[in-house]
Amino acid sequence: MNLKSQIESLLFISAKPMSARQLAGIIKKETKEIEEAGDSLVEEYKAGKKGVQIIKNGTNYQMVSSPENAKLIQEFINDETTGELSRPSLETLTIIAYRGPISKIDLDRIRGVNCSLIVRNLLLRGLIEAKADKKKNETYYTVTLDFVRFLGVNDIRELPDYERLHQDDTIERVLEGGNID
Repeated sequence: MNLKSQIESLLFISAKPMSARQLAGIIKKETKEIEEAGDSLVEEYKAGKKGVQIIKNGTNYQMVSSPENAKLIQEFINDETTGELSRPSLETLTIIAYRGPISKIDLDRIRGVNCSLIVRNLLLRGLIEAKADKKKNETYYTVTLDFVRFLGVNDIRELPDYERLHQDDTIERVLEGGNID
């Protein structure tokens, strides 16, 4: 498989910068190979004058929107962070509220779609927060105190049917490929 393509895909789905070492571990290549391909991608995107770019800071790479589109992106983000939540955003927020802390992978599996943009918007709105688990090399999401306060409850466990839904193993059975019957 094309190394540059793999790097692009990982940077595209990642909500944060990725180090060359991290990319090398995932792709199972030498860090030097990743840096060479990553540096080449940085130059290709810069020369291509596209709406997205790959930037490098130290040994970290990240896919970002083009600086030329900053005003457009800022307007979009303002609309996204101040408008009403979409149905998919509400579904994702509900899953995080009842099942958190939950990994992005499990969110995607439960919803059946990639939730990267939704998670980013919920983070920007301050409704959820991310906590890294270094041992598992995964990020877990939980609702914020602001979200709990916004709901008018003192504790997330005060949500309707919280104990039953938080402990229900139906989701685990679905994630493991089992039946819910």
